[in-house]
Amino acid sequence: MHNYLARRLLAAIPTVFGITVLIFLAMRVLPGDPIAVISSESSGNFVLTPEQVAAARASLGLDKPYYVQYLQWMSDVAQGNLGESFWTREHIVDLILRRGPITAEIALIALFISWVVGIPAGILSATHRDSWLDFFARGWVTVFLAIPSFWIGLVIVLVGILFFDWRPPLTISYLWTDPIHNLEMVVGPGVALGIGLAAATARLARSTVLEVLNDDYVRTARAKGLGERVVLWRHVLKNAMLPIITLSGLAFSGLLGGTVATETAFGVPGLGTLLVQGLNSRDWMLVQNMVLIYGLIVTVTNLLVDLSYGWFDPRIRYEGR
Repeated sequence: MHNYLARRLLAAIPTVFGITVLIFLAMRVLPGDPIAVISSESSGNFVLTPEQVAAARASLGLDKPYYVQYLQWMSDVAQGNLGESFWTREHIVDLILRRGPITAEIALIALFISWVVGIPAGILSATHRDSWLDFFARGWVTVFLAIPSFWIGLVIVLVGILFFDWRPPLTISYLWTDPIHNLEMVVGPGVALGIGLAAATARLARSTVLEVLNDDYVRTARAKGLGERVVLWRHVLKNAMLPIITLSGLAFSGLLGGTVATETAFGVPGLGTLLVQGLNSRDWMLVQNMVLIYGLIVTVTNLLVDLSYGWFDPRIRYEGR
C-alpha cells in the first residue's frame, strides 16, 4: 500500500504541473488583462496614460517574460502566498477560506442525499426487476436526470417564497457561528444538486447490482442456503459499490469546485461565483490559484477513491510479489 501511495503521489506531480502551465498560458492568451480593462474607454472608467499603464504593469510584474512570471507564481505558492485579488485587494487565501466552507457544506449535503436516496432506489429497482416498483423508480430517475439542477433550485426558491414565506439568506454565516441561518443557506442548494446526483447514482446502482446478481459466486452463495438479504448485503452490494464510489468521487470533486448556476439561483456566494467573477474581471491571480486548488482537489479525491477500492473489494491488491 505504501509503495502504491508513493507511486500515485509521484504521478500527481506532472499532473499538477500541467494544470499550472495550462491555466497560466490560458490567462495570458485570452484577450485583455486587468490593466487593459481599467484603462479602456469602453469600461466607463478613466483612461490611463501609456506611462501609467507601463508603471502599473511593472508593479504587477506583467512586464517580465512569461517564464519569470510563472516561476515567481510557483515560488509564492510554495511559500503559501496566493497573492491578492486585483480588484478587491483582498488576500486570495482569505477569499477561499471565507467561501470554501459554504461550498463544501453544499457538496457534502448533495453527496449524502445521493447515497441515502440513490443507492436504496437502485437496489430496490434491481431486486424487483420489471415490476411496477422498477418502472416507477426508472421513470423518476429519467425525469430528474433530464432536469437541470439550477431549475430545481429555482423551483425550491419559488415554493419557499409562495407557500412558506421563506427566502434564501444573502449573508454568509457558518455552521459553528449560526447553525440555523447556515442551514437555511446551504440546504436548498444541497438538495437541488443532490436530487440530480441521486438519480445518476440510482441508475448506476441498478445496473451494477443487476450485473453482480448474475455472477457465479452469488449463485454459489444462494446454493449454500444463505438468505437473500445476506447475499445482497454481504456479497452483492460491496462489489457493486465500486462504480458508485467512482461516480461519487468525481461528482464530489466537481461540487467542491462550485456550481455557478445553482449558487446563483440561491444567491449563495460560493467558490463557483467567485471563479466566474474572477474570469469576467480578468483577475489573473485569483483565477490561477483557484484552478490550481481545484486540480489538487481532483487529484486527492481520485487517490482516495482508488484507495477505497481495496476496502470494498478485498480481491483488489495494490502490491504484489
